[in-house]
Amino acid sequence: MKPGLSLRVSQHLSLTPQLQQSIQLLQLSTLELAQEVEQMLIDNPFLERDAEDAGAPDEIAASLNNSSISEIYQSEKETEKAQAASESIAEPATAETPENLNWEADGIDGQDGEWGGESSSEWDSPSLSGSGSGSNRDSDDEVDAIDLAREHVSLTDFLHRQALSLHLGAEDMAALRFLIESLSDDGYLEDPLQELAQSLAGDDFEEREELEQRFSIALKLLQSLEPVGVGARDLAECLQLQLRDLIREAEDEGTTQAHMNLLLLAQNICAQPMDLLARRDLRKLTSLCGAREEALREAMALIARLEPRPGRRFMDVERQIVVPDVIVRPVRASSGRVDFAVQLNPDVMPKLRVHDIYASVLRRHKNSESHAALQQRLQEARWFIKNIQQRFDTILRVSEAIVERQKNFFVHGELAMRPLVLRDIADQLGLHESTISRVTTAKYMATPQGTFELKYFFGSGLGTETGGSASSTAVRALIKQFVDAEDTKKPLSDAKLADMLKEQGIECARRTVAKYREQLKIPTTTLRKAL
Repeated sequence: MKPGLSLRVSQHLSLTPQLQQSIQLLQLSTLELAQEVEQMLIDNPFLERDAEDAGAPDEIAASLNNSSISEIYQSEKETEKAQAASESIAEPATAETPENLNWEADGIDGQDGEWGGESSSEWDSPSLSGSGSGSNRDSDDEVDAIDLAREHVSLTDFLHRQALSLHLGAEDMAALRFLIESLSDDGYLEDPLQELAQSLAGDDFEEREELEQRFSIALKLLQSLEPVGVGARDLAECLQLQLRDLIREAEDEGTTQAHMNLLLLAQNICAQPMDLLARRDLRKLTSLCGAREEALREAMALIARLEPRPGRRFMDVERQIVVPDVIVRPVRASSGRVDFAVQLNPDVMPKLRVHDIYASVLRRHKNSESHAALQQRLQEARWFIKNIQQRFDTILRVSEAIVERQKNFFVHGELAMRPLVLRDIADQLGLHESTISRVTTAKYMATPQGTFELKYFFGSGLGTETGGSASSTAVRALIKQFVDAEDTKKPLSDAKLADMLKEQGIECARRTVAKYREQLKIPTTTLRKAL
């Protein structure tokens, strides 16, 4: 093969570091952008916040001018390392592990059937309300679970506080604490006692048997605590524990026989397969429970008022507060017509600038060894500020185009939403669809109708009898409107909803109606039917 030289002309797209950073910043959410800015402020000494009170005194500026930028940067790094080292020095905390627990007790406190702490609960119906006082708990020391939940006290902490009042031996208390720590967030004990015992005892059969026995006793103690139903292994047991507590309260208060029969019937229903209750299969429940349909309906209504997740009110759920990137306000024009002004939210826009003093010092020391590297960091700071500004400019342009297209929505609501796809906005602004997709993801707009993600305003269109198209968002809103106004004794089927949409001039198949109904989290007709 003879070697030779040849020329070839080709085109290819090369993403510069500046363009890559611009794309990355564009797709970040507000929270992610704030984290990126904080990280950049730490990494790049030429970047600082543009605060009104920013600026160094003249004497500090003079001292900086007499030093090299590399010396300043190195001094800052050494200070940060010293602070990090001092913060990392702390006394080791002793944690309580299963290995530290003492399982060598000879006896078990308590007699069969006598468990400390009677449980109590709160109910929606006055006939079901009542609070029982525990036999081993002083009423003055009782703590309201709702108040604790507001203080973000976890379920395990609340149960540990109750366990302290049971006056158990060390081994029984350790077993109870271990079960409390094994609960799920909903208050269920999902792991079998055998597996919990095996995880501690390993292959030691005798120790495993002893642990299973202690866990069985601790489970009964756990299920006697508040909230009622905690420590259940499944939903059926959770409901039965609550009904058992209601029956005990009814016996103490001397309720009527009819109410007692209702509670017993509800307990019998929960003893049957739970799928029958979920499907509201009255026919099979009638044959299994031997009760009339009317009594079954009343008992099922009572069960519906029980709490299927005892630990729900103790969950420390982080509130996700949506901070809008764009704010839309109505503005009345001189002609009397209502327009909408679109502006960026100043609270989410980071105010950054290049550190003037560091930049001036760098210009004074052009001959230093680290000048080229530091000049690159200065350029990165300028690029970062420019890319952030470009990010918000693009968000504003896309938001203005959306408001222009969906002006009827801001006046009349979801039913006035128009079909809109990414390509429509991309063609209007001369941008690529991928850019519009990045802009509309995790970016929010505050409007007179509420706060929505920018992607919410996009939706496919369904054909109409007039030859036009209706937005899928408007169709979903119309379906929700139909369901809200339906007769609960005769709920509307998907086929009937499709016919009603057709009467409105919208061609929508039954499968599409079912898909939209599921997106709206509207249950089927069987589950919507009133008891």
